[in-house]
Amino acid sequence: MLHTSAPSEKAIHAVQPFTSTVPREYVHRAAIAEVFLTTGWTRADEAHFTIGAQWPRAHSFLGPVGGTHYDPMMVAETIRQVGALLAHVGFDVPLGHQFLMWELNYRVVPGLLAVGGAPAELRLHVTCTDIRRRAGRLAGLSYEVVVTENGRTVAVGDARYTCTSPEVYRRLRADRLADPFPAPGPLPAPVAPAVVGRWNPSDVVLSPAAPGVAGGARWQLRVNTDHPVLFDHPGDHIPGMVLLEAARQAARSRVPQGREMLPAAMDSTFHRYAEFGSPVWIEIDQAVDYPGTSESLLSVTGRQDDELVFTAITTVTALPTRTP
Repeated sequence: MLHTSAPSEKAIHAVQPFTSTVPREYVHRAAIAEVFLTTGWTRADEAHFTIGAQWPRAHSFLGPVGGTHYDPMMVAETIRQVGALLAHVGFDVPLGHQFLMWELNYRVVPGLLAVGGAPAELRLHVTCTDIRRRAGRLAGLSYEVVVTENGRTVAVGDARYTCTSPEVYRRLRADRLADPFPAPGPLPAPVAPAVVGRWNPSDVVLSPAAPGVAGGARWQLRVNTDHPVLFDHPGDHIPGMVLLEAARQAARSRVPQGREMLPAAMDSTFHRYAEFGSPVWIEIDQAVDYPGTSESLLSVTGRQDDELVFTAITTVTALPTRTP
């Protein structure tokens, strides 16, 4: 996981005001309300960008934790959107190309996530660390992001993905593209929403299952393709952000009832597509506490048809006390 300082404001070009969101198709979203990146981005050189972002004070799914602090999963989604935007406006990848995220990591400063009297206006300082091309076209990208608000670093993260043309993707996924977005069917019952930090049962992505590994727990992933945020638009596989939400909810289930927690850090690796039509099993290991802190480390994995789909090493910490 990177630990990077934001570059000096004097070291980058002047940034235009961030007054509107970028086009939704540039971040692979259908709903404008789900676009966090704003216009006015600048490029210092091939590998360094500054991008604006805004986090709403309220969100239909990623609402404030405990009513007081921004949900760190907003950081994860912001970092994901950065990768898509860079591809299209920074490296001339045409719309319609397909992206496969291999890694997505973040760490927040919990004390700087308090929701204020206006939406958080952010600057994202992006460094591309591995630009891969094939036949002159971008084939993959690794990048690091430093998220700042009013000059203070509130989060850092990094990600790695590959991208392919529609023609290549059709050859690779021909058997899955015939019926890319299955009609919602009967869903398994959710766990109690409060156990995973949710109020609405439709927002729960875990269903009770038989006991898993010793000292841990096991659930079936609830794939509700009617969910307006997790399944913002049709696709031929389960989105990575659904898997990260499963990891967050699994981690939250390990926190005693009545205590709020933040998923302060997550290091996630995606090994293969999570497919529709076959159960995905979510397992979590017993928490490891950091002595002298309120932090605990948990390892969450997802498996499908006996194959590892993703791993998310998650750090949870107590919700900071909000100061006046």
